Amino acid sequence: MKQSFTAFILLTLLFSNKGYSQFRKYSNEFLNIGAGARGLAMGNAQVASVSDATAGYWNPAGLTGVKNDPNATIMHAEYFAGIAKYDYASLAIPVQDNKRTIGFSLLRFAVDDIPNTLFLVEPDGSINYNNIQTFSSADYAFLFSFAQNLKQTDDINISFGANAKVIYRKVGKFATAWGFGLDAGLQIRAKKWHVGVMARDVTTTFNAWAFKFTEKEKEVLYLTKNDIPVKSTEITAPRLVLGGGYTFNISKSVKLMAEANVDVTFDGKRNTILSSDPVSADPHLGLEASIKDVFFVRGGITNFQRALADEDTTNQKKVWIYQPSIGAGFRIKNVQLDYAFSNLANQSNPLFTHVISLTINFKKKEEN
Repeated sequence: MKQSFTAFILLTLLFSNKGYSQFRKYSNEFLNIGAGARGLAMGNAQVASVSDATAGYWNPAGLTGVKNDPNATIMHAEYFAGIAKYDYASLAIPVQDNKRTIGFSLLRFAVDDIPNTLFLVEPDGSINYNNIQTFSSADYAFLFSFAQNLKQTDDINISFGANAKVIYRKVGKFATAWGFGLDAGLQIRAKKWHVGVMARDVTTTFNAWAFKFTEKEKEVLYLTKNDIPVKSTEITAPRLVLGGGYTFNISKSVKLMAEANVDVTFDGKRNTILSSDPVSADPHLGLEASIKDVFFVRGGITNFQRALADEDTTNQKKVWIYQPSIGAGFRIKNVQLDYAFSNLANQSNPLFTHVISLTINFKKKEEN
């Protein structure tokens, strides 16, 4: 008997269907979305310039830019017309006279209220909508960061940082996964130029999946000729992010900062500008104009891909598409509010996304 299945079956079966380690090109892809409206507005070009609490995500070496007082950022974004929700929070705390900084970050990307139609069709062939239940598919990441200044003078600052990350993924009551990985970063900052290197998943990151189905659920999967998932391991390959930027002094009160990053992957040919097997490279470009370090205007381009042209009915002509973004922000004393606006494609029917983040610098009370 033919059954009707929704995202539950698609998501679950895509994760794993065999009991051995699997190397997946787009494993833990939610960790590559970005963090903070500033970075997302600048096309994810942040590895060299980031210097606040979001550095725990972009490049932990940048956490040394948090001086004297703790710094925190929270962010919320919704994708695909609100179907998917992305939340992020981070905290950076300077220690030992600003020579070291520790950081904590939490990310959650989830699709909630997914209908489970596994038992929509009764054994007699009738449809019973009362059997539909909902579940959530959620991905979590916890990042524990450490950064230290290696050299600090009036002209240059060199810092190093590292992340230990714990990953938890859950698909309703049917599947869970735990993972662990390490990141490392380096940042060199001068008065006008800056360089950064971020090595993600330097030891590879492992997700160990476990699946749990009732006997009744297994029976339906078997009758509909679907494989029943078993325990498996999903492996995330290392990724290298290189970046550099420069700050132009337009006037006494106006500055323009430009940054370019490139993601270098080693897991096979990807749909990127520089594509080969096994190495591919994906560029990110970002600009930020600041007025008196109070008001900010930003723009960026990322996610260059070859795709079929919308007007081509033969499905043969390919064009370059990309993901543009713009944003703005303002700072009032110890509080900064940032906004980013982007679309996931520049073809017809683009999917627009609004991102808002709030950054607070917790000033310590002055002693009398």
